[in-house]
Amino acid sequence: MPHRHLPRRTGSVAAAVTATAALLVAGLSGSASAEPTTPAAQALRTDAAPPALLEAMERDLGLDRAQAERRLANEAEAGATAGRLRAALGADFAGAWVHGAESGTLTVATTDARDIPAIEAQGAKATVVHHSLTDLDAAKSRLDRAAERNDTTDAPVRYVDVRTNTVVVQAVRPSAARALLSAAGTDRSLTRIEKSADRPRALYDLRGGEAYYINNSGRCSIGFPVTRGTQQGYATAGHCGRTGDNTSGHNRVAQGTFQGSVFPGRDMAWVATDSPWTATPYVKGAGGQNVQVTGSTQAPVGSSVCRSGSTTGWHCGTIQQLNTSVTYPEGTITGVTRTSVCAEPGDSGGSYISGSQAQGVTSGGSGNCGSGGTTFFQPINPLLQNYGLTLRTTGDDEEPPGEEEPGGTWAAGTVYRPGDTVTYGGATYRCLQGHQAQTGWEPPNVPALWQRA
Repeated sequence: MPHRHLPRRTGSVAAAVTATAALLVAGLSGSASAEPTTPAAQALRTDAAPPALLEAMERDLGLDRAQAERRLANEAEAGATAGRLRAALGADFAGAWVHGAESGTLTVATTDARDIPAIEAQGAKATVVHHSLTDLDAAKSRLDRAAERNDTTDAPVRYVDVRTNTVVVQAVRPSAARALLSAAGTDRSLTRIEKSADRPRALYDLRGGEAYYINNSGRCSIGFPVTRGTQQGYATAGHCGRTGDNTSGHNRVAQGTFQGSVFPGRDMAWVATDSPWTATPYVKGAGGQNVQVTGSTQAPVGSSVCRSGSTTGWHCGTIQQLNTSVTYPEGTITGVTRTSVCAEPGDSGGSYISGSQAQGVTSGGSGNCGSGGTTFFQPINPLLQNYGLTLRTTGDDEEPPGEEEPGGTWAAGTVYRPGDTVTYGGATYRCLQGHQAQTGWEPPNVPALWQRA
């Protein structure tokens, strides 16, 4: 497909780069000696990563302690930089990812070679590709619509792969993938077929990561403790239970009731708990240690991510692709994230966390923690937004500020997506990374999440 120049966005990329020059990526592009004290790392509390999480990263990613700490700091800063460049490049933006043992290199793709100086000025590596992220997402949406009308049992996984600038259809039989592409009428230059024997399934056999039981039968894992008003509870996977199902805790004590559940389509649910159960800002780590949750900022492709589940405990890997669709025997779910973390039955619903930032709840996968595998998680921010939930974080018990906050449309508890705009204190800000807002993360305080428009 010949290169085509997309319409230029209003405003100057150079001006956007100049405005954010003070926030260049520290520790990226080979500066391995940088300490994890970059602005984004401070804002997203990478220093809150507990020993249990760092130890799991060391074990599963082959790192030492200093490398694990630098990797978390680099990934936080890379997410902020990618967010700023996504806003600056507009329609040219074609995705971003980190790589290297310490996630020391951020690559940003664009459809316009004239963007290269702007990307490199932010400390990132630039690559020029044919297709924008908008075009790839649109192609994947066409495939998803076609999948609703066709049997995709032998072509169960579809995702946007920003590294190869294609939409990948993963298939047991390539002919099934070709049939799906034909039914969707998708431009073949946008797509790639990958043969795989994997047949993902929801991990049904029935503090984050702890076991709970559904109707005194199947077992799943708690995702993240949440609140809705004064009601406490937790987020988990939709395939674990239906609205009205009763739950009991890991100790078999009556616990709560499913208030909402979606599966297939998405894989999200939440349980309202009874008064004896208290939501905490923790996920269960190795050896039962508490892993702090301080927010829900989405990590970029290539980032480290760790999972807690009631069957296999702590395991780590990397985020491979966002915006993935996967067909289980029960139906297709969309918008999940594909990872290299292993999981087994009973881990469903459990927590995925990157540093101290909640990422999502375990949906399903293939393989196991003996031979390795692939898993998918339902991102936490859409789940919180769908049910009007607030993630329980370490900042929830802090004293509110003594003076009246400036007026504006920004509000704690709201889930914001990249590109959303708010007003605060008389100024307008644009969201750089998806997250749920909380007190202390007002736009002027977190340049990793908000850019003044």
